[in-house]
Amino acid sequence: MTAAGSTEKAVYERGDARLLAHEIDHLDGLLLMDRMRPGVRPVPIEEYRRTAEPTGRPRSYE
Repeated sequence: MTAAGSTEKAVYERGDARLLAHEIDHLDGLLLMDRMRPGVRPVPIEEYRRTAEPTGRPRSYE
């Protein structure tokens, strides 16, 4: 909603869409753990960072 009280629409794609959905989840009181499938464990940050080392590229969300 704008400062004038009207609504606007926007289209987001790829990383921007993922980031925006993540932030909206926070506004709705949801965390990443709330969206994970049962039995799936979060990846520790150390392991996450190591996945980029062999390739020299950051992990991709595409």
